[in-house]
Amino acid sequence: MEKILFVCLGNICRSPMAEFVMKDLVLKAGRNDEFHIESRATSSWEHGNPIHPGTKNIFVEKNIKFDNQKVSQQISKADFECFDYIIAMDDSNVDDLKKVAPVNAQNKITMLLDDSVPDPWHTGNFEETYRLISRGCKQLLS
Repeated sequence: MEKILFVCLGNICRSPMAEFVMKDLVLKAGRNDEFHIESRATSSWEHGNPIHPGTKNIFVEKNIKFDNQKVSQQISKADFECFDYIIAMDDSNVDDLKKVAPVNAQNKITMLLDDSVPDPWHTGNFEETYRLISRGCKQLLS
Protein backbone atom coordinates (compact mmCIF):
# COMPACT_ATOMS: atom_id res chain seq x y z
CA MET A 1 0.00 0.00 0.00
CA GLU A 2 1.30 3.42 -0.99
CA LYS A 3 1.10 5.97 1.83
CA ILE A 4 0.74 9.57 0.68
CA LEU A 5 0.80 12.66 2.90
CA PHE A 6 -0.15 16.06 1.48
CA VAL A 7 1.27 19.07 3.32
CA CYS A 8 0.64 22.82 3.33
CA LEU A 9 1.15 25.59 5.86
CA GLY A 10 -2.06 25.32 7.89
CA ASN A 11 -3.80 22.09 6.79
CA ILE A 12 -7.14 23.82 6.35
CA CYS A 13 -7.16 24.71 2.62
CA ARG A 14 -4.73 23.13 0.16
CA SER A 15 -3.56 19.91 1.79
CA PRO A 16 -7.02 18.72 2.87
CA MET A 17 -8.23 19.62 -0.62
CA ALA A 18 -5.48 17.43 -2.08
CA GLU A 19 -6.24 14.66 0.44
CA PHE A 20 -9.91 14.38 -0.47
CA VAL A 21 -9.44 15.01 -4.20
CA MET A 22 -6.90 12.18 -4.28
CA LYS A 23 -9.16 9.90 -2.24
CA ASP A 24 -11.98 10.63 -4.68
CA LEU A 25 -9.78 9.84 -7.68
CA VAL A 26 -8.51 6.52 -6.30
CA LEU A 27 -12.02 5.51 -5.27
CA LYS A 28 -13.39 6.25 -8.75
CA ALA A 29 -10.45 4.34 -10.29
CA GLY A 30 -11.27 1.31 -8.14
CA ARG A 31 -7.86 1.52 -6.46
CA ASN A 32 -8.93 2.54 -2.97
CA ASP A 33 -7.22 -0.45 -1.35
CA GLU A 34 -3.85 0.52 -2.90
CA PHE A 35 -3.49 3.83 -1.06
CA HIS A 36 -3.54 5.41 2.39
CA ILE A 37 -3.92 9.20 2.07
CA GLU A 38 -3.82 11.92 4.73
CA SER A 39 -2.78 15.57 5.11
CA ARG A 40 -0.87 17.72 7.59
CA ALA A 41 0.45 21.24 8.26
CA THR A 42 4.01 22.49 8.53
CA SER A 43 2.91 24.98 11.20
CA SER A 44 0.81 24.79 14.34
CA TRP A 45 -1.06 28.03 13.51
CA GLU A 46 -4.32 26.33 12.61
CA HIS A 47 -3.93 23.26 14.87
CA GLY A 48 -7.35 21.79 15.67
CA ASN A 49 -9.23 24.05 13.27
CA PRO A 50 -11.66 22.56 10.73
CA ILE A 51 -11.31 22.58 6.96
CA HIS A 52 -11.75 26.11 5.56
CA PRO A 53 -15.31 26.84 4.34
CA GLY A 54 -13.95 27.71 0.88
CA THR A 55 -12.45 24.23 0.57
CA LYS A 56 -15.64 22.63 1.86
CA ASN A 57 -17.61 24.58 -0.76
CA ILE A 58 -15.38 23.14 -3.50
CA PHE A 59 -16.02 19.62 -2.18
CA VAL A 60 -19.78 20.18 -2.25
CA GLU A 61 -19.69 21.84 -5.69
CA LYS A 62 -17.55 19.05 -7.19
CA ASN A 63 -19.38 16.25 -5.34
CA ILE A 64 -16.24 15.11 -3.51
CA LYS A 65 -16.81 13.19 -0.29
CA PHE A 66 -14.87 14.51 2.70
CA ASP A 67 -14.63 14.04 6.44
CA ASN A 68 -16.46 16.98 8.00
CA GLN A 69 -14.78 16.17 11.33
CA LYS A 70 -11.24 16.60 9.97
CA VAL A 71 -9.16 19.18 11.80
CA SER A 72 -5.71 20.59 11.17
CA GLN A 73 -2.78 18.53 12.39
CA GLN A 74 0.90 19.42 12.30
CA ILE A 75 3.33 16.96 10.75
CA SER A 76 5.16 14.76 13.25
CA LYS A 77 8.41 12.81 13.25
CA ALA A 78 6.34 9.61 13.05
CA ASP A 79 4.78 10.86 9.79
CA PHE A 80 8.20 10.97 8.14
CA GLU A 81 8.65 7.29 8.98
CA CYS A 82 5.08 6.19 8.17
CA PHE A 83 4.49 7.81 4.78
CA ASP A 84 6.15 6.89 1.48
CA TYR A 85 5.50 10.24 -0.18
CA ILE A 86 5.31 13.65 1.50
CA ILE A 87 3.88 16.05 -1.04
CA ALA A 88 4.10 19.79 -0.45
CA MET A 89 2.03 22.51 -2.04
CA ASP A 90 4.79 25.11 -2.43
CA ASP A 91 8.54 25.77 -2.12
CA SER A 92 8.14 27.21 1.36
CA ASN A 93 6.46 23.99 2.52
CA VAL A 94 9.34 21.97 1.03
CA ASP A 95 11.90 24.13 2.84
CA ASP A 96 10.02 23.82 6.15
CA LEU A 97 9.71 20.05 5.76
CA LYS A 98 13.37 19.57 4.91
CA LYS A 99 14.34 21.47 8.07
CA VAL A 100 12.50 19.00 10.31
CA ALA A 101 12.71 15.76 8.32
CA PRO A 102 15.17 13.09 9.39
CA VAL A 103 18.03 12.50 6.94
CA ASN A 104 16.54 9.19 5.81
CA ALA A 105 13.23 10.87 4.89
CA GLN A 106 14.54 13.82 2.85
CA ASN A 107 14.03 11.93 -0.42
CA LYS A 108 10.30 11.44 0.37
CA ILE A 109 9.63 15.19 0.12
CA THR A 110 8.44 16.59 -3.21
CA MET A 111 6.04 19.16 -4.61
CA LEU A 112 2.66 18.28 -6.09
CA LEU A 113 3.43 20.31 -9.22
CA ASP A 114 6.56 21.90 -10.65
CA ASP A 115 5.13 25.29 -9.66
CA SER A 116 3.58 26.22 -6.33
CA VAL A 117 -0.12 25.81 -5.67
CA PRO A 118 -1.26 29.28 -4.48
CA ASP A 119 -2.76 29.42 -1.01
CA PRO A 120 -6.46 30.33 -1.35
CA TRP A 121 -6.43 31.59 2.23
CA HIS A 122 -4.50 34.53 0.77
CA THR A 123 -5.79 34.62 -2.81
CA GLY A 124 -9.44 33.77 -2.13
CA ASN A 125 -9.40 31.75 -5.37
CA PHE A 126 -10.40 28.25 -4.25
CA GLU A 127 -11.43 27.30 -7.79
CA GLU A 128 -7.91 27.93 -9.15
CA THR A 129 -6.42 25.98 -6.25
CA TYR A 130 -8.80 23.10 -6.98
CA ARG A 131 -7.90 23.12 -10.68
CA LEU A 132 -4.17 22.87 -9.90
CA ILE A 133 -4.59 20.27 -7.16
CA SER A 134 -6.86 18.18 -9.36
CA ARG A 135 -4.28 18.26 -12.16
CA GLY A 136 -1.47 17.32 -9.78
CA CYS A 137 -3.43 14.47 -8.19
CA LYS A 138 -4.38 13.04 -11.59
CA GLN A 139 -0.72 13.11 -12.62
CA LEU A 140 0.27 11.46 -9.35
CA LEU A 141 -2.29 8.69 -9.78
CA SER A 142 -1.17 7.96 -13.34
